Amino acid sequence: MEFRLLGPFEAVRDGAPVSLSRRRQERLLLAVLLLAPGRAVAAGRLAEVLWDGGGARGTLHTYVSRLRVALRPYGVRIVTRGDGYAAEPGGWRTDAAEFAERARAAAALRDPAERLRRTEEALALWRGELLDGLADGELRARLGAELAELRLGALEQRAEDRLHTGRGGARDGSGPLAAELRPLVARYPLRERLVAALMTALYRAGRQAEALDVYRTTRLALAAELGVAPGPALRDVHAKVLGADPSLDEPLLPAYGVQVRDVRLPLHTSGQPALEFCNTWAGWDGARAAGAEWLTGYRALAVWSCHLGLVEDWLVTQLLQQAEQQPAAALEVLAEARELRTAMHDCFVDPTDRRAFKQVARTAEAAARAAEFHRDDDGLGRWRLPASTGLRLPVLAIARSAADLLADPQRFTVTACPSPDCGWLFLDAPGRRRWCSLGTCAAREGVGCPD
Repeated sequence: MEFRLLGPFEAVRDGAPVSLSRRRQERLLLAVLLLAPGRAVAAGRLAEVLWDGGGARGTLHTYVSRLRVALRPYGVRIVTRGDGYAAEPGGWRTDAAEFAERARAAAALRDPAERLRRTEEALALWRGELLDGLADGELRARLGAELAELRLGALEQRAEDRLHTGRGGARDGSGPLAAELRPLVARYPLRERLVAALMTALYRAGRQAEALDVYRTTRLALAAELGVAPGPALRDVHAKVLGADPSLDEPLLPAYGVQVRDVRLPLHTSGQPALEFCNTWAGWDGARAAGAEWLTGYRALAVWSCHLGLVEDWLVTQLLQQAEQQPAAALEVLAEARELRTAMHDCFVDPTDRRAFKQVARTAEAAARAAEFHRDDDGLGRWRLPASTGLRLPVLAIARSAADLLADPQRFTVTACPSPDCGWLFLDAPGRRRWCSLGTCAAREGVGCPD
């Protein structure tokens, strides 16, 4: 059972709407309890919400009784606790709780591109104002202050990440991000992160004077409302706009990436999946510049594994669906993949590193235990990892590839590009290659692998 609170109140089961009550106050009562899952809400508090403090306890009890009857077929229980009521968790969820979980998980990510994607998914759950049609603005502020703050923080983060990843749309001069931010800044004129993002978006769209005007308006509003001056971050953006600082310009997209589905992946340098996996962290030996991490999220891991032929396309689609349903588990698998990648890299650059070898071996042995032998359409038998391995499937497939290379004499031809800004791995059987074939890796601006 799903309850949608981020917009008009809706109850949905198996994709179909469910009518629980035609009475506005009963639906509002249920919504208030759903916003506090498992926590008792005092009867006095409920009466204050429903009737602005003037309702009778008997009427409240009648509403609860009717809701219990309506909800019973769907396994949703309203229980009495002390002098109040609570919606007992289990068998139901709300889009409000899902938004909060997704927004916090997105905020914890370090990569701007993956954080942006996850933040946009969280914000997409909002279909309108909280309890639109049930609560007025004042009541909405009382019931959803925490949600509103979380949403504003997500909007600010999304704006900053769009600017950081070059998705502000300023290259064509239209500045769609600026158009989106203007009404938000008008509504929340004291949110300095929003103001800074708007100023940057305007500047990138060639509207420097407008950006400076936004700053002046905000400075006056802060002084009038709070008696304070703009904070250091906003002042810094103002100074950069005044000085046409190049750091405000739109970031250049790397020349060493390829787009697969909606994920950016590195170009191939070695032709061997295990080495390519190591190379998903560009610049192992040099300064790991921003953007060097290609495994920005579980989605990138799954799509990469298909791109290298380790996992079939239909399985990737299934894995991505599972990752959406189990975001915490997906993050754990991503962390495991990154740890495996470090161990693999250490194995390949230092054959004497027994600790790293044992770590790779453990995962490879788990892959061997899970593998099944199948006959393919070409008549040949092959070992394949089944869908039942779940979200770990890409990690196990990568470990198998690493084990194959570590057991092959080719392993002794693995070479690391010696450029101080590179370090990507490749096979050099003839022993005549001095540099990797890419030449751009994760090098700093103007620095690449020598010819």
